Amino acid sequence: MERSGAQILMQILKDEGVDTIFGYPGGAVIDIYDALAKTDIRHILVRHEQGAVHAADGYARASQKVGVCLVTSGPGATNTVTGIASAYMDSIPLVVFTGQVPRPLIGNDAFQEVDIVGITRPCTKHNYLVGNIEDLPRIIKEAFHIARSGRPGPVLVDIPKDVGNNYMDFKRAPKKIHLRSYNPTYKPNIKQLKKVKDLIKKAQRPVILAGGGVILSNGSKELTAFARRTKIPVTSTLMGLGAFPGSDPLWLGMIGMHGTYRANMSTGGCDLLIAIGVRFDDRVTGKTDAFAAQADIVHIDIDPTSIRKNIQVAVPVVGDCRVALENLNSLLDKDDLPDLEDNRKEWLNLIAKWKSTNPLAYEQKDSIKPQYVIDKLFEITKGQAIITTEVGQNQMWAAQYYHFDHPNHFITSGGLGCMGFGLPAAIGAQIACPDKLVVDVAGDGSLQMNIQEMATAVQYGLPVKVVLLNNCYLGMVRQWQELFYDKRYSATHMEHAPDFVKLADAFGALGLRASKPEEVETVLSEGLSSPQTAIMEFLVEQTECVYPMVPAGSPITEMLLV
Repeated sequence: MERSGAQILMQILKDEGVDTIFGYPGGAVIDIYDALAKTDIRHILVRHEQGAVHAADGYARASQKVGVCLVTSGPGATNTVTGIASAYMDSIPLVVFTGQVPRPLIGNDAFQEVDIVGITRPCTKHNYLVGNIEDLPRIIKEAFHIARSGRPGPVLVDIPKDVGNNYMDFKRAPKKIHLRSYNPTYKPNIKQLKKVKDLIKKAQRPVILAGGGVILSNGSKELTAFARRTKIPVTSTLMGLGAFPGSDPLWLGMIGMHGTYRANMSTGGCDLLIAIGVRFDDRVTGKTDAFAAQADIVHIDIDPTSIRKNIQVAVPVVGDCRVALENLNSLLDKDDLPDLEDNRKEWLNLIAKWKSTNPLAYEQKDSIKPQYVIDKLFEITKGQAIITTEVGQNQMWAAQYYHFDHPNHFITSGGLGCMGFGLPAAIGAQIACPDKLVVDVAGDGSLQMNIQEMATAVQYGLPVKVVLLNNCYLGMVRQWQELFYDKRYSATHMEHAPDFVKLADAFGALGLRASKPEEVETVLSEGLSSPQTAIMEFLVEQTECVYPMVPAGSPITEMLLV
């Protein structure tokens, strides 16, 4: 049967199980949109292409499927770059389809022409410019395979307008994809795992550091069994929150620049650090020379290029995190282990002392403390909500004070730190999980970057909730200026902002505001229980800082605590 490139694209998307596309139409993709209209694939019309990619990112994380975007050429394509870069840094599986001018016009500065393949080469796992319609089925299949396999990531497919219009005989796309130069290692070397087991048996002060790779590999169950079996306390990166239950006695809290005192001190005092699915970025390690320098370090990751990239390790293990943990648990079950509970007693007592002497804390008095809002949010939702965040202080308070017992319930831009992420990501997560409560924890600066996506949420009847911690500042930059720049507040005071309650009403959403501590619980209860999209604004203490804080370039054991 003869089909157009646009029709072939739709057929393969159906075969891949795609049920939702986030996008924005234009001339270069108008024929693809016409073909889309004849399918039952749901299209979510965003208000900006950056919002489309962030929404697909949130959808991918919440659904554990590949997120899909469709945008036009030129500015439509370039508007996706920030979202693609964020997904690339956080290893999120996306396939982004961009329109391109007809092939004869490429390189002629045609209307809305841009080399999006060249632009995104550094921030995609792979990308394609489709040269002819005969290659289209294979390329689409390869794009999904690359996006979801190994260390996941975004893949871009640039489709010239005439490729979408041309016809070819098409029966079906290839069922199996084999790329000679791309064969991720899923099964770890058993000899390396035996070395890990031996280190566990002799360790007196071990710590597990879990990252986003544990969640991406669906390895949270195996990680929890491993930690409880070996009586090893667990910390995680920002991206790893939810990989291990936040209510478990072995939980240390988040590590790093704004990590808990006990997590950072445990890493500085351990004799064995088992790092699983992490990339040891600078916000986690602080001064690399001092990071767990006294410990034997094990690093388990599916990406061999991440191992020994930032931190030297004693035992590298290349493989899928879940598979590695399954095999490690099996090895431990077959071994005659010593009394690990007795071995760890002194170490766990020391950690308990660190926790009691320097817990996460704040004092709620006359003005609303942002930490108090997050505490109440956790209390009311019982920790069952999917939390997305913007970036900055709001993100750190959410990570510190909302406790995650389940994976895929904390969705944030970790590596790129992309302001404007939370609202569109919440839209994607809500579409993926229509029966779940989805809450975007936001700051006033970050929320305004993609506030137009409120219209998207309202149009599609999505009961997304925004908890807005409004301090009238770009709070994290203001904090740095207070602590390290003699309080020279350069370009961080948001002196003028919209009335967010009226703005919510203008979008057709519910707007609520709390200006006093006694109003916090009432506003949260009303907003969270509403069937509408809602903005709940909390006028919080303007000069509140996020603590603990590790100054840039310092060891993570050297924290500012107040």
